[in-house]
Amino acid sequence: MLIRFNKPYGVLSQFTPEGRWRGLKDHIDLPGVYVAGRLDADSEGLLLLTDDGQLQAQIADPRFKMEKTYLVQVEGVAHENALAQMAQGVMLKDGMTRPARARAVAPPAVWDRVPPIRVRLNKPTCWLEMVIREGRNRQVRRMTAAVGLPTLRLIRTAIGPYILGELPVGSWAEAP
Repeated sequence: MLIRFNKPYGVLSQFTPEGRWRGLKDHIDLPGVYVAGRLDADSEGLLLLTDDGQLQAQIADPRFKMEKTYLVQVEGVAHENALAQMAQGVMLKDGMTRPARARAVAPPAVWDRVPPIRVRLNKPTCWLEMVIREGRNRQVRRMTAAVGLPTLRLIRTAIGPYILGELPVGSWAEAP
Protein backbone atom coordinates (compact mmCIF):
# COMPACT_ATOMS: atom_id res chain seq x y z
CA MET A 1 0.00 0.00 0.00
CA LEU A 2 1.24 3.50 -0.85
CA ILE A 3 -0.46 6.58 0.59
CA ARG A 4 -0.24 10.15 -0.72
CA PHE A 5 -0.75 12.77 2.00
CA ASN A 6 -1.04 16.53 1.54
CA LYS A 7 0.86 17.59 4.63
CA PRO A 8 -0.19 20.92 6.10
CA TYR A 9 2.20 23.48 7.56
CA GLY A 10 3.06 22.69 11.18
CA VAL A 11 2.84 18.89 10.91
CA LEU A 12 5.91 16.71 11.41
CA SER A 13 6.83 13.77 9.17
CA GLN A 14 6.26 11.44 12.13
CA PHE A 15 3.20 10.21 13.97
CA THR A 16 4.00 11.68 17.37
CA PRO A 17 3.79 15.43 18.02
CA GLU A 18 6.84 17.27 19.33
CA GLY A 19 6.91 20.69 20.95
CA ARG A 20 4.76 23.12 19.00
CA TRP A 21 4.46 20.79 15.98
CA ARG A 22 1.61 18.34 15.42
CA GLY A 23 2.14 14.73 14.31
CA LEU A 24 0.68 12.65 11.48
CA LYS A 25 -1.64 10.80 13.89
CA ASP A 26 -3.94 13.84 13.77
CA HIS A 27 -4.54 13.10 10.07
CA ILE A 28 -3.76 9.45 9.33
CA ASP A 29 -5.14 6.53 11.32
CA LEU A 30 -3.67 3.57 9.43
CA PRO A 31 -1.66 0.94 11.27
CA GLY A 32 1.57 -0.31 9.75
CA VAL A 33 2.39 2.56 7.38
CA TYR A 34 5.65 4.47 7.61
CA VAL A 35 6.91 7.70 6.08
CA ALA A 36 8.98 7.31 2.91
CA GLY A 37 11.14 10.43 2.99
CA ARG A 38 10.75 13.53 5.10
CA LEU A 39 9.25 16.97 4.77
CA ASP A 40 10.04 19.65 7.35
CA ALA A 41 7.25 20.83 9.66
CA ASP A 42 7.34 24.27 8.03
CA SER A 43 7.01 22.78 4.53
CA GLU A 44 3.80 21.57 2.92
CA GLY A 45 2.61 19.18 0.28
CA LEU A 46 3.25 15.62 -0.84
CA LEU A 47 4.37 13.11 1.76
CA LEU A 48 4.36 9.41 0.90
CA LEU A 49 3.69 6.62 3.40
CA THR A 50 3.87 2.89 2.77
CA ASP A 51 3.75 -0.49 4.46
CA ASP A 52 6.38 -1.84 2.03
CA GLY A 53 9.92 -1.53 3.42
CA GLN A 54 11.57 -2.02 0.03
CA LEU A 55 9.43 0.70 -1.58
CA GLN A 56 10.09 2.97 1.39
CA ALA A 57 13.85 2.60 0.88
CA GLN A 58 13.57 3.19 -2.87
CA ILE A 59 11.65 6.43 -2.33
CA ALA A 60 13.68 7.76 0.60
CA ASP A 61 17.25 6.59 -0.07
CA PRO A 62 19.33 9.27 -1.85
CA ARG A 63 21.16 6.53 -3.78
CA PHE A 64 18.06 6.14 -5.98
CA LYS A 65 18.07 9.88 -6.75
CA MET A 66 14.30 10.10 -7.16
CA GLU A 67 13.31 13.57 -8.40
CA LYS A 68 11.40 15.81 -6.03
CA THR A 69 9.41 18.75 -7.40
CA TYR A 70 8.54 21.83 -5.36
CA LEU A 71 6.64 25.07 -5.72
CA VAL A 72 8.64 27.70 -3.86
CA GLN A 73 7.51 31.20 -2.98
CA VAL A 74 10.58 33.36 -2.49
CA GLU A 75 11.26 36.89 -1.39
CA GLY A 76 12.61 38.89 -4.31
CA VAL A 77 12.49 38.49 -8.07
CA ALA A 78 14.07 35.42 -9.66
CA HIS A 79 16.48 36.80 -12.24
CA GLU A 80 18.14 34.56 -14.83
CA ASN A 81 21.42 34.68 -12.90
CA ALA A 82 19.84 33.10 -9.79
CA LEU A 83 18.12 30.41 -11.87
CA ALA A 84 21.36 29.69 -13.73
CA GLN A 85 23.27 29.33 -10.44
CA MET A 86 20.78 26.71 -9.23
CA ALA A 87 20.99 24.93 -12.59
CA GLN A 88 24.75 24.58 -12.12
CA GLY A 89 24.58 23.63 -8.45
CA VAL A 90 25.00 25.87 -5.44
CA MET A 91 27.81 25.80 -2.88
CA LEU A 92 26.36 25.21 0.59
CA LYS A 93 28.19 24.70 3.91
CA ASP A 94 28.02 20.93 3.36
CA GLY A 95 29.32 21.11 -0.21
CA MET A 96 28.13 21.65 -3.75
CA THR A 97 24.58 20.60 -4.59
CA ARG A 98 23.72 18.65 -7.69
CA PRO A 99 22.28 20.81 -10.46
CA ALA A 100 18.62 21.65 -9.97
CA ARG A 101 15.99 22.56 -12.52
CA ALA A 102 14.53 25.91 -11.52
CA ARG A 103 12.18 28.21 -13.36
CA ALA A 104 9.93 31.11 -12.49
CA VAL A 105 6.22 30.27 -12.65
CA ALA A 106 2.97 32.18 -12.32
CA PRO A 107 1.53 32.25 -8.80
CA PRO A 108 -0.13 28.83 -8.44
CA ALA A 109 -3.69 28.23 -7.26
CA VAL A 110 -2.85 26.72 -3.87
CA TRP A 111 -4.61 26.57 -0.52
CA ASP A 112 -4.15 29.33 2.04
CA ARG A 113 -1.42 28.56 4.54
CA VAL A 114 -2.27 28.68 8.24
CA PRO A 115 -0.63 30.78 9.53
CA PRO A 116 -0.05 32.93 6.45
CA ILE A 117 3.49 33.78 5.31
CA ARG A 118 4.99 37.07 6.40
CA VAL A 119 4.46 39.81 3.84
CA ARG A 120 6.70 42.85 3.50
CA LEU A 121 5.06 45.53 1.40
CA ASN A 122 8.38 46.86 0.08
CA LYS A 123 9.68 43.40 -0.97
CA PRO A 124 8.23 41.62 -4.01
CA THR A 125 7.78 37.86 -4.03
CA CYS A 126 7.71 35.34 -6.84
CA TRP A 127 7.13 31.62 -7.31
CA LEU A 128 9.60 29.06 -8.63
CA GLU A 129 9.24 25.46 -9.63
CA MET A 130 12.32 23.52 -8.51
CA VAL A 131 13.27 19.92 -9.20
CA ILE A 132 16.09 18.33 -7.20
CA ARG A 133 17.55 14.81 -7.07
CA GLU A 134 19.07 15.03 -3.60
CA GLY A 135 17.48 15.26 -0.20
CA ARG A 136 19.85 17.25 1.96
CA ASN A 137 18.44 18.81 5.09
CA ARG A 138 16.40 21.91 4.11
CA GLN A 139 18.14 21.86 0.74
CA VAL A 140 15.68 23.91 -1.33
CA ARG A 141 15.52 26.61 1.35
CA ARG A 142 19.31 26.75 1.59
CA MET A 143 19.73 26.85 -2.20
CA THR A 144 17.29 29.72 -2.70
CA ALA A 145 18.87 31.65 0.19
CA ALA A 146 22.34 31.11 -1.30
CA VAL A 147 21.25 32.86 -4.53
CA GLY A 148 19.61 35.76 -2.66
CA LEU A 149 16.00 34.51 -2.70
CA PRO A 150 14.90 33.49 0.81
CA THR A 151 12.08 30.92 0.82
CA LEU A 152 8.77 32.06 2.27
CA ARG A 153 6.68 29.01 1.39
CA LEU A 154 7.62 25.53 0.19
CA ILE A 155 5.16 23.00 -1.27
CA ARG A 156 6.30 19.60 -2.56
CA THR A 157 4.16 18.61 -5.54
CA ALA A 158 5.82 15.38 -6.73
CA ILE A 159 8.23 12.62 -5.77
CA GLY A 160 9.29 10.71 -8.86
CA PRO A 161 6.09 9.48 -10.55
CA TYR A 162 3.89 10.23 -7.53
CA ILE A 163 2.08 13.58 -7.70
CA LEU A 164 0.08 15.58 -5.20
CA GLY A 165 -2.58 16.53 -7.75
CA GLU A 166 -5.82 17.96 -6.36
CA LEU A 167 -5.57 16.22 -2.97
CA PRO A 168 -6.95 18.66 -0.36
CA VAL A 169 -4.59 19.86 2.37
CA GLY A 170 -4.69 17.55 5.40
CA SER A 171 -6.14 14.67 3.34
CA TRP A 172 -4.70 11.35 2.19
CA ALA A 173 -5.52 8.87 -0.55
CA GLU A 174 -4.09 5.61 -1.76
CA ALA A 175 -1.64 6.19 -4.63
CA PRO A 176 -2.64 4.73 -8.00
